[in-house]
Amino acid sequence: MAEPVNRSTSQSSLVRTQAGAPQQGASSQKPLSKEQVHKPEPVNKITGGIFIVAMEKKEEPQRSSAHEVDDDSPKDEFQELLQTLEQVSCDGLPLLKYYGCWVPIVTFRMILAAQKHFKAKDTDIILSTMPKSGTTWLKALTFSIANRHRFTIDQSPLLTSSPHTLVPFLDLNVYWDQENPDLENIPRPRIFSTHMHFKMLPHSIHETDCRTIYLCRNPLDQFVSYIHFSSQNEFGKGRDLVAIDEAFDMYCRGMSSYGPFWDDILGYWNAHLENPGKVLFLKYEDLKEDITSQVKKIAEFIGFPFSLEEEEQGLIDQISGLCSFESLRNLAVNKTGDINGVVKHASFFRKGQVGDWTNYLTPAMAERMKQLMDSKFEGSGLMFKT
Repeated sequence: MAEPVNRSTSQSSLVRTQAGAPQQGASSQKPLSKEQVHKPEPVNKITGGIFIVAMEKKEEPQRSSAHEVDDDSPKDEFQELLQTLEQVSCDGLPLLKYYGCWVPIVTFRMILAAQKHFKAKDTDIILSTMPKSGTTWLKALTFSIANRHRFTIDQSPLLTSSPHTLVPFLDLNVYWDQENPDLENIPRPRIFSTHMHFKMLPHSIHETDCRTIYLCRNPLDQFVSYIHFSSQNEFGKGRDLVAIDEAFDMYCRGMSSYGPFWDDILGYWNAHLENPGKVLFLKYEDLKEDITSQVKKIAEFIGFPFSLEEEEQGLIDQISGLCSFESLRNLAVNKTGDINGVVKHASFFRKGQVGDWTNYLTPAMAERMKQLMDSKFEGSGLMFKT
């Protein structure tokens, strides 16, 4: 097995249940010293829980609400900030405008905690996506690539643990129970995920040599996937019913969970252009079209390239197969359970297709989106098929 290397460089009638800061620039890359190149550490092979093992050092009291904060956190400061931010109800889901982005109130406290306390390491890997853009897939692939020397395919923790447990969200899992948890004992490389825009990421992510992988998806498919997703989860229960055309109008005006989508996409795209050795920009459609080349690209980017021997043994195909939509969806662990009682594991798996938006959106909607993307992405070099 290869060891880690020094890293250089719905129709319109569909109805559903709904639920300012300066830009931070990417840092320039420096070669890693021998001390910075970590050989992966042992992990508890009984649970396979790389994140779980590190976090089970002590029990913390459970919160009754995601809006509560720790007793030792600045509650007054948090509440005061909350009162200063513009708020809207998007499809019944309360959103706050923060850093020019509409973030769900349910994740706001965790975002603040991550920005304040997260200390990135040079060997960290950060996975960023808009909701319903292939997050689960990217987590499974990256985890498997980076940990293939620890586990054979038939011993993979993915067989017994959700990708969202193995690669936790900075803006959900990590800071849910504690404002400042101890993350030092997580074996290297630590892999975290987020829906935060590039400019919202904790400063340490920009200031260190950690790598960020961003995966985007055609906004039409991302929108359709998200409206199905939201209706299945706790945050979508008890909300007002909203027609898809109304939800689409809000989406096109930037009012969606972690919207506007164009700001998120362009933020990571420009960061990738500025420093491709630190930010990798991927498209969901490219993974669907040629998974082998994309897996190799991810492996090289994070410093775990496949050896010729591994390629000849078919390891890339094995990892791709293990992490495929059908494989993950059919695992018992992904059919039950949830993230903090808010998001069901099963809701992450619907169709996993490209172009499913044609079954739900009208030609007029598609044309509006085309014109919007042409306007927002003009001159960027970014293109999405519609």
